[in-house]
Amino acid sequence: MFWLPDRDRYIAEDLRWEGRGDYSTSFCSHCGGQCLECYRCTDCDGGRLLCRSCIKEVHICNALHRISVWNGQYFTETSLKSIGLRIQLGHRTGEQCLLPQPAFADGFVIIDINGVHEVALDFCNCQTSQLHFIQLLRYRWLPATVSHPRTACTFRALKHFQLLSFESKISGFEFYHTLTRLSENTGITPPKDRYRSFMVMIRIYRHIKMLKRSGKGHDAGGAAATKPGECAVKCPACPQPQMNLPPGWEHTENSKRHLYRLFLGIDANFRLKRKNVSSDEADPGLSNGWAYFVGETDFKEFLRDYGDKTVQARSTCSNHSAVNADRSGKGLAATGVGTVDCARHDSKLPTSVGSLQKGERYVNMDYFFFSSICNTPLMDIVVSYDIACQWSINLWARMATYPCRLHTNADGNKSFYFLVPKFHLPAHVIACQSTYSFNFNRHVGRTDGEAPERGWAHNNPIASSVKEMGPGSRRDTMDDHFGDWNWRKTTLMGMSLLRKMKVAVEERNDRRFLHNQFEAGLPQGRMDKWRLELDAWELDHSCRNPYRPRFKRLTQDAVRRRLAVEEAEDMANEMAYVLHTEVSASSLISMGLDLEEQQRSLGNADAGLGQHATEDQKGQLQIRTNILRRRILAWIDIQHLYMPGLCIVRASDSAVTPLSKAHHSRVEKIPLYLPSAAPQKLEWELRCAQANDALDELRDSLRLRSYLYIDKDRFQRGQRSNTRLRSIIQRVKRKVDIASKTYTTARAALLKLAPILDEANVCHTFPQLLDQDIRGLSEADDSTRAGGRVSEGR
Repeated sequence: MFWLPDRDRYIAEDLRWEGRGDYSTSFCSHCGGQCLECYRCTDCDGGRLLCRSCIKEVHICNALHRISVWNGQYFTETSLKSIGLRIQLGHRTGEQCLLPQPAFADGFVIIDINGVHEVALDFCNCQTSQLHFIQLLRYRWLPATVSHPRTACTFRALKHFQLLSFESKISGFEFYHTLTRLSENTGITPPKDRYRSFMVMIRIYRHIKMLKRSGKGHDAGGAAATKPGECAVKCPACPQPQMNLPPGWEHTENSKRHLYRLFLGIDANFRLKRKNVSSDEADPGLSNGWAYFVGETDFKEFLRDYGDKTVQARSTCSNHSAVNADRSGKGLAATGVGTVDCARHDSKLPTSVGSLQKGERYVNMDYFFFSSICNTPLMDIVVSYDIACQWSINLWARMATYPCRLHTNADGNKSFYFLVPKFHLPAHVIACQSTYSFNFNRHVGRTDGEAPERGWAHNNPIASSVKEMGPGSRRDTMDDHFGDWNWRKTTLMGMSLLRKMKVAVEERNDRRFLHNQFEAGLPQGRMDKWRLELDAWELDHSCRNPYRPRFKRLTQDAVRRRLAVEEAEDMANEMAYVLHTEVSASSLISMGLDLEEQQRSLGNADAGLGQHATEDQKGQLQIRTNILRRRILAWIDIQHLYMPGLCIVRASDSAVTPLSKAHHSRVEKIPLYLPSAAPQKLEWELRCAQANDALDELRDSLRLRSYLYIDKDRFQRGQRSNTRLRSIIQRVKRKVDIASKTYTTARAALLKLAPILDEANVCHTFPQLLDQDIRGLSEADDSTRAGGRVSEGR
């Protein structure tokens, strides 16, 4: 803030610019003659005052500058057109045309980076003259039409907007109206409205630049000979046959095939949607499958033929239908886009992007996947997809029903490896967390598989503008942004790879040391056996998975079933200890554990009711309370048959409200006096199973919570969607709280029973559950050390 003491001088100098400044005399600073009218150019540096003839002369090559004239008291805005400056096309600058033809109504409109201008323009009408739109292009002005153009935009303004849209995601509407305010900032006399023409010129500019950069200007067949995906910027670090692979790479032995492995990342984005406006007939795309979007005609035919035939099997992994059902397609022609990226270098693949109509359907994602790889000769392909565990199951069976142009691996010599991105993996069931893990599969390095997410973070800001576009404009605009993303990745790849390589070498040495230290503390025989199992599983996932637990702890249902079988045997041998016709001793304890769980659930519901609960909510809670109270009182009557001593305990316990007044107490606080509270033997196994079930429920809820947070960050926008998702997250959090309390209660009961039953390993088998232990897998990373976080290799 060193300038602050001089701010009055800043203001004074700015005010000085409103006057004549250093040019206080009435002489022209260019020719030295007398100035009857003094002009100043706003866009020229120095602020010179010139006469009428000189201001025209010095602006022959700068005809789009803005000028103002001194009226004796202040400067008023005027234009070069008003003082007689005319722009002649078709000839060299300064040359006169023998047959000039003025533009329509002598009011040609030019859009430049300093505003929207109306100029006096003459076309050349000589015998050797070019068409009018060619004359404009040779002057570096892009016309809005080829037939009788009345509007054009300078190439520098188009490039300025394109780069600005890449960096700031500004829309064409915002940019154009910024230019109109530069021309006239009061809104009283606005320039002619050329917004629609400007949007047309932007599309033309993007399209011709894409074709030029892909070499179509030197193609004998012209733009019409462009092949699908030929205008895409390809990843230079991925294996590209005939570009960066050595001769004979296809004959590499199997042990080294991973050197030429292709890594793909598949994902869907539900923010890049499009409203149901316009149509392909009214707004066709300029490049039909030439860059990143698939060809729209073939894609629509494919969906028409196979959209309803492809059966999407019910998920056997985490089921999040409550979230998926919230993604409504009402009023939308496209609910989002799906894509296939380079999973290691974050680049979009050619012909790998397309629109989604009804969520993330397999038929759409299959088309994008096969379109991106159907012509690749690479033989090892790793596919990362957040639902790979389900999508890949019947992939090849579905491919067999699709058209031949989408078929790949016809000779069966290709190997595909389907994995789940690291950030999404914790939301999957336990079985997926090893089989589909990047950490547990060979020859994938430290790839995290989350490449599409980083691309979405960069391109999501254009969602507000593309959702209002027609189908063709939307595809062309997104193709342009994807092309810039790939270009930026390409130009910065050298620095990025060098930085990651330095980190990788250091990390490799540290991890190798820790691994060797870990192995040194294990018996060599076990290590050899484990290595054999691991090698077999890495080569063939149908072998036994060494990362999955082989022993399943008993659940409450299993223990209850075993106790019921034992009771049946006791009754058959007339040795059963039964004091009630319907409830045995083991059933009594099982019912007690269920009542204990219902007490916790009721208490949690009561705590979450809030101060502004409705009468209906309060009534529903009271009904649950009454039902639970009746069940507890009925259960206590049976309990007294098996444990008569509890009658005295309940009668003499001054801290507990007598049962005759139980309707005045909180039902979730009524003590049940299970055997661990009034020492008995029959509870140990049920409590062990209860603790195991609580831990399983806790893990499942944490995985679901992780998925919900991912979904909220990626897809949910707006008050309605976020409110609904927050309510779902709150329900899951309540399940987490109940499961943790259930485990803590079961562990406390086991600690009381352990001395009686001479069980010494309770604390080891069931450790204390701390608050910091209740977290998802992705909430802590083994790369967090030395006070900082080392990012995953990509």
